[in-house]
Amino acid sequence: MDKFKTAVAIAHKQTSMGLGLVALTAGGEQIFSAVAFSCPCNQLNFFYGLVFLLVPALALLLLGFILSEKTWKVLTGMCQEPRRLRRLFTAGSVLCRVSCIALVAPCSWIAMALLNGKYYECAMTGTNVTAYIKHLCGDKNLDQCQQELSSLPCLGPKEDRQRVLMTLRADSQILGWLLIASIMLSNLLMICMARCTSPISYLQLKFWRTYVQEESNLMDSYSSKHAKELAERNLKSFFNQEPPEDISTPSNRAWKKISSLYKFSTKDHYYSTIHRYVEESCDNDMMKIASVKSSGTADNIPAALGFVDDVRMAL
Repeated sequence: MDKFKTAVAIAHKQTSMGLGLVALTAGGEQIFSAVAFSCPCNQLNFFYGLVFLLVPALALLLLGFILSEKTWKVLTGMCQEPRRLRRLFTAGSVLCRVSCIALVAPCSWIAMALLNGKYYECAMTGTNVTAYIKHLCGDKNLDQCQQELSSLPCLGPKEDRQRVLMTLRADSQILGWLLIASIMLSNLLMICMARCTSPISYLQLKFWRTYVQEESNLMDSYSSKHAKELAERNLKSFFNQEPPEDISTPSNRAWKKISSLYKFSTKDHYYSTIHRYVEESCDNDMMKIASVKSSGTADNIPAALGFVDDVRMAL
């Protein structure tokens, strides 16, 4: 059981880094291509192959937005607030960062599908692009070759057919590796830029992430416990027909404050919206706790490190 828990913990860490997500997407693509995909070998080849290549990627992209907590933090109640330009800019900035995370799964799908080559082979045997047909057919008659191309994925082995299919497979895998290389390079550049312009040290950033993760886990636990106590009190009062006991519950204003996205500042370096709310409540004598405010001046925070609420992703 301990080994199983360790494996689950490792898998969770990999998922947060995107590695587990890539592995799941690659496995799903292999199963999907083996079970559901069957090239029609007619004039529908291009559209059929393109649908299998791109539509699942679009579905994964939308799923990434749906399962991201930051998406709903930005959008919840947004239509009820005054349409301020700063608010819209912040929402657009956050959704751009959500897009960077949500793009991991669809890009992984497309890359794995291109390395596999089946979808690309089916799609490109139905293309009408003359230049690409010349690339595939070589010295053969173009009209005759174009008529034969659509049926190639379904025909048996033959030297000419195998040559064309191998060319298609090679083109597909080249595109796949180029896509993987470009994704890795762009991610590396963004991470390097974010770390290079970070206003805090490596160890503080590590502590920050640990804090937000622990706070998120405890938030779930405390919310469940408090909701259970409130439900038990209400049901007890209803069935026993007696006045309800007093239970302290945060106000709507308090919930709204801790639900906003928090931007780190080196002047008042709170680590989350709850941390800021609790510390600022000291001024109203709500709680007596030591302040962590610094006397230093605030630094300009780069966009890449502006928000820290993205520790947990449902994907």
